Amino acid sequence: MTFADDTQEALRSAVWLVNSAEDPETLATLDDEAAFLREFPYTGRMDRDEAELQALRALRPRLRAMLLAPRDEMAALVNDALASIPLAPRLARHDAADWHLHAVDDDSPLAGRILVETAMALVDVIRAHEGSRISICADDTCEALALDLSRNRSKRYCSTVCANRNAVAAYRARRAEG
Repeated sequence: MTFADDTQEALRSAVWLVNSAEDPETLATLDDEAAFLREFPYTGRMDRDEAELQALRALRPRLRAMLLAPRDEMAALVNDALASIPLAPRLARHDAADWHLHAVDDDSPLAGRILVETAMALVDVIRAHEGSRISICADDTCEALALDLSRNRSKRYCSTVCANRNAVAAYRARRAEG
């Protein structure tokens, strides 16, 4: 299953935000928010102030719950998210992105726009029965999320750091046995 580009970007953004709460914290300062916005260039209102940063930080547990929920619970959480923000759906095309759906007004606060974009992306996940593409990292010492957008469903780790740590541990275990 290949998701549309805007769905993939919304999922990547949400996973990045959720994982920013892991140790070490990577969304602690306005500079961290600026780095997030460079990685995920949202359009519309950007306050780039302490209140917006705190709203993004406060959003992380809700996104985590939505992303990890079983399908029926995910649908309920998506419905709650969509009901919590005034919607103003319209098709938009900007920058390098072709036509896609913007579900809220560009003047809405960033955290609300991210919540709705994540909910809209999860609509695609729910409809395609693809919730297994979002999981907790396979590293036993990590609680970050892993997002598998690969064709062969092979991604198990949140990052190359966790993947490499486990590969080295497996290698050492094989060497110790042999």
